[in-house]
Amino acid sequence: MTRWIFFSITILVAFVAITFVLEIDLSKITSTTILKTIIVLNKQQVQFPLHCTNGTPAATCPAYYPTNFELDDASSTTSCPEYFRWIHEDLKPWESTGITRDMVETAKNMSHFRLVVVNGKAYIEKHAKSFQTRDVFTIWGILQLLRLYPGKIPDLELMFSCGDKTLVHKRTFQGPQAMSPPPLFHYCGDENSYDIVFPDWTFWGWAELNIRPWETTLQNLQEGNKIVKWEDRIPYAFWKGNPAVSIIRKELSKCNTSDEHDWNARIYGVQWKQEKVKKFQDTKLEDQCTYKYKIYAEGATWSVSEKYIIACDSMTMFIEPRYYDFFTRSMVPLQHYWPISVKNMCEEIKYAVDWGNANLDSAQTIGKGGTDYIIDNLKMKFVYDYMFHLLNSYAKLLRFKPTIPEGAVEFCSESMACNLRGQRKHYMVESMVMSPSDTPPCSMPPPYTTETLKEFLQKKENIIKQVKARAVNKEQ
Repeated sequence: MTRWIFFSITILVAFVAITFVLEIDLSKITSTTILKTIIVLNKQQVQFPLHCTNGTPAATCPAYYPTNFELDDASSTTSCPEYFRWIHEDLKPWESTGITRDMVETAKNMSHFRLVVVNGKAYIEKHAKSFQTRDVFTIWGILQLLRLYPGKIPDLELMFSCGDKTLVHKRTFQGPQAMSPPPLFHYCGDENSYDIVFPDWTFWGWAELNIRPWETTLQNLQEGNKIVKWEDRIPYAFWKGNPAVSIIRKELSKCNTSDEHDWNARIYGVQWKQEKVKKFQDTKLEDQCTYKYKIYAEGATWSVSEKYIIACDSMTMFIEPRYYDFFTRSMVPLQHYWPISVKNMCEEIKYAVDWGNANLDSAQTIGKGGTDYIIDNLKMKFVYDYMFHLLNSYAKLLRFKPTIPEGAVEFCSESMACNLRGQRKHYMVESMVMSPSDTPPCSMPPPYTTETLKEFLQKKENIIKQVKARAVNKEQ
């Protein structure tokens, strides 16, 4: 208490001194204004870094972190990005029935882990080993959400799949006698599945490929964009990645320049084992923003590379994606990207580059539109807010009381990070939420009506048809 009084007096003295220096009218300063100033400044001082004991995790999770999230009256709420509206669509299959325990248990055999949140604490029941550390960094991200908004994530229970393929196929749950689909959280979805889309693990880092957490990576990409001015960039379409994981990427490789054809594409295959030996010197994302045009091609399903590609200021070409992640469904062709069909892929890439080189201002505008979409809408605060609203909306549908299953283990930042070494620990510390948020979650937009959703999808389809017909004007 004494420390708080001393701190408050110090701030008050500093506050009055500043008013004289800046010639501020003290008569307009109220006690409420001063108190709010002290509260804001005091909040900025309080951080809760990783609390390890002699470099090892405690037997139980420590209780040093705040358990409630409270804001003063001066806090303001921003509007969530448009893509948050898809939360309503993803949960619509359970809108009328709610979610029963049987539905959740049906998803167990499809999942890698069960997440249970009770009284603001997270418990995990592992079901299967995931590829690399996808499950580890997904769970880490959920723990950071609990730190950002302590006490604001309701009790819930869910199943999570860390694989590539969508698993809850609509055709299995159609017809008058069909069962309700199991709610399964996953990184991507498509029009033929009910998978509930959730941010992927790379937002907190992909240690195996030396890709740092998203906040740092986005900053590096923005710096990389400054290396070569857009007008001086190489006037071809660039793609770099592993071509072996999908048919589309193998077909894309055929669009590379050869003695017979120049499709205006420059395609570079990556062997990750070799890149690891070279310490990833040739695969730094921020060094790949030197072309006027970049290509996004799906992997086994969607690809985490999408956000990195779009953020390069280059006009991004989407090769007819079948799958979507949580943030791309609100993107508009010719505003944020250029659509490429799988059929006649090479010819369409050549046309897009020729069009762009003939309409440089318009091509640059599309590229900047995509990058601005990422910078404005994919801040980590919005990523966490998406998780917040999705989990809160999901929890409201539960028709049972979540309970901690036998064998589930409590997870916290200390239990996950303290006993690690090397890249994994570094990325966890780098992406760790150090204190509760000083602003509330963004305000959710309303759900689409049937008419507005149909209009939006029809608008996108019409633009794609226009591109396929090669009837794009430079004013687009």
